[in-house]
Amino acid sequence: MPRPTRVPAEKPLFWAGSRKEDLLAFPEAVIDEIGTALSVAQFGGKHPSAKPWRGEGPGVFEVVTYRAVYTVKFESAVYVLHAFQKKSPSGIKTAQKDVELIGRRLNQARADYEVRYGTEKK
Repeated sequence: MPRPTRVPAEKPLFWAGSRKEDLLAFPEAVIDEIGTALSVAQFGGKHPSAKPWRGEGPGVFEVVTYRAVYTVKFESAVYVLHAFQKKSPSGIKTAQKDVELIGRRLNQARADYEVRYGTEKK
């Protein structure tokens, strides 16, 4: 009998500046979908509703139902950078304040990761 494929260990999930309460204010179906997408990321996968987030390079994704932006750039952890309902006045484009906030929180996540795990390997 073949041995089952080993599932990688679950990475811890951290919140960089964003509050889990922001996510919990969303409708239940949205919370479930985002929660599932984050869980998939913790095990090294990518949920079908997770799309690359443009502007921060590889390893940053958004769940497009409402919006939850997270990063898997770090070897040992997943960080949620922002959870918000998209209300851009300019069509499908995300508001600049949200884009800037995500960039700042990615830097916060990097600093937190280095405190928790040491300097990232390049």
